[in-house]
Amino acid sequence: MTAFAALLSTLGPRPRGITSPLVESLTLLKLKDRTAVVTGAAGGIGRAIATALARRGCHLALADIDEANLERTAAELAALGVRVSRHRLDVADAGAVAAFPGVVTAEHRGVDVLVNNAGVAVGGTFEQIAPADFEWLFNINFWGVVRMTRAFLPLLRRSDEARLVNLSSLFGLIAPPGQTAYVASKFAVRGFSESLRHELARTRIGVTVVHPGGVATSIARNARAPQGAPVAEVLKIKKTFEAFLTMPPEVAGETIVRGVERRQPRILVGSDSRFAALVERLAPVNYWRVLARGMKR
Repeated sequence: MTAFAALLSTLGPRPRGITSPLVESLTLLKLKDRTAVVTGAAGGIGRAIATALARRGCHLALADIDEANLERTAAELAALGVRVSRHRLDVADAGAVAAFPGVVTAEHRGVDVLVNNAGVAVGGTFEQIAPADFEWLFNINFWGVVRMTRAFLPLLRRSDEARLVNLSSLFGLIAPPGQTAYVASKFAVRGFSESLRHELARTRIGVTVVHPGGVATSIARNARAPQGAPVAEVLKIKKTFEAFLTMPPEVAGETIVRGVERRQPRILVGSDSRFAALVERLAPVNYWRVLARGMKR
């Protein structure tokens, strides 16, 4: 914090809901000329986060397994005047992730922000989901986050101020039926992130966990279905969940990056995420009865 910002802080807290542009401009994490690594950057929320970072002058190392869309994303963001590198990376590949920091630093001077966004979904109850599909999902959604974090922590420690941003979900706050594997992975990301934040409290690395609500991405459409499930039933379930995915990814990306600038430890993206968090806090055991009634209306 600058001396002037420190002086302003002695004037006492501002009323809630009132933000001083001057104070904010002095205290926001400056992203210009920093470097961010973003996984799952070819589309959806990852692409939107990368775009919001690029608009702030942040250089980017973009990773995804979708090379065609990754190339298009990289070209569009490079046109904004930032340095952009693109990399095919499967976060489930432990060897590739371990080697990735060296790949990134071959093209960038360092890393200040790591955004662990890559994720997949598997629909179905616990008994419906095959063990192999459960493990496939966890290998990406949770172990991918852990591997990337372990690989990049040494680089983040070299930054004057770094940020680790892990994408959980609305389903990292509440646990609806029929989403056992996905919910388990996103609660795991939340717990890992919160514990790690406490461990890194006295360092220059801040940890942010993000809980997006219904963002209009292809994750529900691309979700793996339980083996042997009737096609009509699978399509009906996917259609039901897609109906809740209404927020444009661009809005979600801007919300997330704005929260990173403000060094928020937790970012709730969307009114659905904020409402679910409130209901879960008020009724930690019976929240699903309340929320399920609302969904049927």
